[in-house]
Amino acid sequence: MNRAAAAPQEEASAAQAAPEAPQPETQDAEKTEKKEKHTEGKAHAELAALKTKLEQAEKKLAETKDTLLRTAAEYENFRKRSAREHDAAFDNGVSFAVNTLLPVLDTLEIAADAPTADESYKKGVTMTLDKCREAFGKMGVSEIEAQGKPFDPELHAAVLQQPSTDDMPSGTVTQVMQKGYLLHDKVIRHAAVAVAE
Repeated sequence: MNRAAAAPQEEASAAQAAPEAPQPETQDAEKTEKKEKHTEGKAHAELAALKTKLEQAEKKLAETKDTLLRTAAEYENFRKRSAREHDAAFDNGVSFAVNTLLPVLDTLEIAADAPTADESYKKGVTMTLDKCREAFGKMGVSEIEAQGKPFDPELHAAVLQQPSTDDMPSGTVTQVMQKGYLLHDKVIRHAAVAVAE
């Protein structure tokens, strides 16, 4: 047998005996597919982790928002309560000052109504009384109307009863013994009155 004929035969047998080597294209496709699967799995894991972090962040945000809303509501309540307490303290101070000065006003009114021959004196007392009333008015102090009005225990203090008449039916204030005063809507001093029986 000649050598030239034997060589192709040997090559053919060697080719049959050796397993077929994978083609480079197939290897690249398999590698690419494995890589894609790995990348896809990694992306799913990262997405799941991000979703968990997002849920935690949203929960924390909701808790923080709730805390802020509660704090804002508490502050608003504190601010309103402080303003009420401040106003009440101020009104109590004004009420105390007015109560202290009311006897002075009563005395000035008596002096202004008293008969006198000295017109300059009377004019001076009247001017002082007007200034005093004006100052009380600026502080929100007003006189309680009582004469001829129905008796109101919220505003009046009955110190005397008088027989009723056609002009003054039962329960009507017939005489004011001492004037009463309000500070805005709060009674500072009840009007001392006589009431028809």
